[in-house]
Amino acid sequence: MKKSIFDKEMENPKFKALYDEISTEMSIGEEIARLRHEAKLSQLELAKKVSTSRTAIARYERGNYNRYNVGTLMKIGKALHKKLKISYL
Repeated sequence: MKKSIFDKEMENPKFKALYDEISTEMSIGEEIARLRHEAKLSQLELAKKVSTSRTAIARYERGNYNRYNVGTLMKIGKALHKKLKISYL
C-alpha cells in the first residue's frame, strides 16, 4: 500500500517530535491526518471506514481545504474513535 508524504515524514523521529509539539495549533485537516496516523490507518483504510474515497480523505487532510461537512467530520471521528467538538476561539 502506498504511503502518503505525511506517513513517510512521521517515520522520521525528529519530524514526529516537532509535529507532536505543535499539534495543538493545527488545522482540522492536520488534526485528521494526525489522528489517522496515530490509529495506524492509511487514507484508504480510513476512507473505507467512512464510506468515502481515499481522495476525499486526502482533500480533508489538506491544510488549505475549507469546505468541511459536519456529517463527514462526525463519521471520521467515529472511525477514529473520537468525538467531534466544534468551538469558537
